[in-house]
Amino acid sequence: MTVRPRRSVLYVPGSNAKALAKARTLPCDALILDLEDSVAPEAKEAARGAVLAALAEGGYAPREILVRVNARGTEWFEADVSALARSCADGLVLPKAESPTDVLATAALLAGSGAPPGHPLWLTIETPRGVLSTAALAGAHPDVAGLVAGTSDLTKDLRARHVPGREPLLFSLSSIVLAARAHGLVALDGVHLALDDESGFAASCRQGRDLGFDGKTLIHPRTIEAANRFFAPDPEEVDAAQRLLAAWRQARAEGRGVTVFEGRLVEELHALEAERLVTLAVAIAALGPD
Repeated sequence: MTVRPRRSVLYVPGSNAKALAKARTLPCDALILDLEDSVAPEAKEAARGAVLAALAEGGYAPREILVRVNARGTEWFEADVSALARSCADGLVLPKAESPTDVLATAALLAGSGAPPGHPLWLTIETPRGVLSTAALAGAHPDVAGLVAGTSDLTKDLRARHVPGREPLLFSLSSIVLAARAHGLVALDGVHLALDDESGFAASCRQGRDLGFDGKTLIHPRTIEAANRFFAPDPEEVDAAQRLLAAWRQARAEGRGVTVFEGRLVEELHALEAERLVTLAVAIAALGPD
């Protein structure tokens, strides 16, 4: 079982040279180098060039590097995708995905521009149409690797409000997780906009984790440590998972398909989740201290 940590995924403006350089030193699991929302229209071309140069220079490992292009239908979309197809980015993030056609067109453009087979494609779900099409989007192409909740745009389009418990978004968030799990994809929670609201950010992380997200997208480096902590397995959870696996393996060695572990019935599904948890903890430890 291979599990890659994606607890903290930081957006980095492609037009900000200082931020692109600093990102090489940050303890986040992944970066999304951004050509879309954080870049002014007049800076789009320069930002694309800056991101390509930063990717060519390298130095971002072991962080996973994704690039968010401009949305399909904008004047920059085709040039963004074509330019990034042969870059060393680990994946491309398509914003405002609303239909399988968006996915298929992007995958075809990537392939036609020289991207290697299986080049990962991530989809941002941030419109009402996108939410209602989440399952179809997740299964639209085998190269789809993950779904990203675009909670800011979605809240605006729903005419909802930014409230502490995110109740207006719960259906959408759960739909994203459900589609991701049904298709074996990664699910990333949306950003928290109030940078000085530490308690609110913590609550948002806990909620996202409990809903089933793998990690959280971030807009400022100061939030990396908290996201890493909330989306990492608790040491006590890992210890219990290791004990459960030992009990399960003993039961299987004795020819039993179920066993009792610390007073509760354990089947294969529990063993598989325990194995995922332990594997994630090992992968996080391999990254070194945050």
